[in-house]
Amino acid sequence: MPRLSEVIAALENLWPAERAEPWDAVGTVVGDPDQEVSRVLFAVDPVQEIVDEAVKLDADLLVTHHPLYLRGTTTVAASTFKGRVVHTLIKHDIALHVAHTNADTADPGVSDALAGALDLRVVGPLVPDPADPSGRRGLGRICELDHPLTVRELALKAAERLPATAQGIRVAGDSEATVRTIAVSGGSGDSLFDQVRAAGVDAFLTADLRHHPVSEARAHSPLALLDAAHWATEWPWCELAATQLDEISDRNGWGLRVHVSDTVTDPWTAHAASNPPTRTTGAPN
Repeated sequence: MPRLSEVIAALENLWPAERAEPWDAVGTVVGDPDQEVSRVLFAVDPVQEIVDEAVKLDADLLVTHHPLYLRGTTTVAASTFKGRVVHTLIKHDIALHVAHTNADTADPGVSDALAGALDLRVVGPLVPDPADPSGRRGLGRICELDHPLTVRELALKAAERLPATAQGIRVAGDSEATVRTIAVSGGSGDSLFDQVRAAGVDAFLTADLRHHPVSEARAHSPLALLDAAHWATEWPWCELAATQLDEISDRNGWGLRVHVSDTVTDPWTAHAASNPPTRTTGAPN
């Protein structure tokens, strides 16, 4: 069995820490470099529910996309929910490694996995990494559809292919418009509207879209917007990353058992649909 330091070296080769954004907190959070690793669990969020799953699985390493501590802290007391995560991990000899924005811009990365889940053909990055001479790394992806779909059909396909969440898929724009090209970005993407418009695509699928940026984007162009749950747009990366580690394990003869958590950690748990809108003479109640 490999040691944790060997597995982490392989993960750092896939997602180098120096490619993370300056504000990010990536890398190994908990773990003894000399401990042996035989079972690995991938998940989006390092929350207690996922850590408990790692314990039941008898995993030695938990790899998550989201950081545990994005900002500094003065305590890891078990009376705090993040401190309890740390205590549980250490008590059960489970290491925690985070690949966040360094996985977003990787080749392949989070948005490649999102495109793959929707059967989209990746053309290139939405925001290219200037440090990549191949032009393949960067934030988001510009994609083509094998066959044109209406916005409605594309939204239904996204709802079918991405993990089910309470939110589902929200749409802004003409549902009957034709989509041949689309930009995708796993996670929060409403800071990318300028780049999306510059790409000249028909639609943009991402998460966490807010009222004012969407309103302004719709005023600028007929671009269709598809808003999925943040967790759902990033979960496909877990499957991609697990496959990458499986291949590394096979090459090195490590015999790792690699798993992907299908536990839904999206914080939204229910959705009550509104009645069809009706024209009124005054403001809605």
